[in-house]
Amino acid sequence: MSVKIGIPRALTYYAYYPVWKEFFEGLGMETVLSRPTTKKILDNGVKETVTDACVPIKLFHGHVLDLKDRVDYIFAPRFVSVNNEKTVTFCPKFLGLPNMIRSSISGLPPLIDIRIDLKKGRTELFKICYRLGRQFDADLLTIIKAYMRGLKAQARYQMLLNQQLTPVEVLNIMEGGEQPVQNTKESLKFAVLGFPYTVYDKFVNVDIINKLHKLGIRVLTAEMVPPKQLLSQAKKVPKNLFWNFSNQVLRAALYYLDNAKVDGIIHITAFGCGPDAMVDKMIELEAKQRGKIPFMSITVDEHTGEAGLMTRIEAFVDMMVLRRGLS
Repeated sequence: MSVKIGIPRALTYYAYYPVWKEFFEGLGMETVLSRPTTKKILDNGVKETVTDACVPIKLFHGHVLDLKDRVDYIFAPRFVSVNNEKTVTFCPKFLGLPNMIRSSISGLPPLIDIRIDLKKGRTELFKICYRLGRQFDADLLTIIKAYMRGLKAQARYQMLLNQQLTPVEVLNIMEGGEQPVQNTKESLKFAVLGFPYTVYDKFVNVDIINKLHKLGIRVLTAEMVPPKQLLSQAKKVPKNLFWNFSNQVLRAALYYLDNAKVDGIIHITAFGCGPDAMVDKMIELEAKQRGKIPFMSITVDEHTGEAGLMTRIEAFVDMMVLRRGLS
């Protein structure tokens, strides 16, 4: 019977799931995803988390609870950096996440809390995978094969994202699903930006992307911008931000404002997130300076209601339709 590794469907799941899924399965293990977010998962996370935590952290606790009694280990790495930008790191809550989980939730299976800090060099990811493999008594050849399998999966994931698909659509394709059909009737283009765990969790943001599609809006997100294009936007910002996802969102906003001629920008933020608040204001100012592109900020938390949010979205779309003279 194979060892079961639980992977929470939250936080970095939307960015790095393919590499870890394929790596662990390459070691002969079974990966188990937590279920898609529900009210129960969110409520359970809220009960176990410190009150001043943002909703993504509360959600992560809920997804850990969903996995707790179904797996042998839970994958909760300590993300520090994923590139060689020396001043860029992850939010402190990412760095302390394993400690938060252990102190908040009792009766957990062992956490795989390996530190991921790729600023240390080009071979650091392999060293991390090697240590993980040895933890489960895998030999060197098996570890190398699993590592290459993970890299290949992540490369395919990025290639599909570059075709202007969302992470959710790409993951569905990689699991054997069909590629979504582009709606040719979509007449407006909106950039829907934010940290991936707020943009793509349908429960938290009341499925905003699909709601926009139904209103005839083509949606572009930060993950659809090739990494090299994102990096090229860095020189347009006077100073890099400290946080990994904050830089990604701001650079994607600049890319779309300069290159894609979007009709509007919607920025989804998490209530109580300091980096989000800073990025929100920076995008708003850039949108005003670069052609007065309409901008709307949406803040989500565990109390977000669908009715009020939908009213704001519909009003924003109606304003765009009038502005563009569309029927």
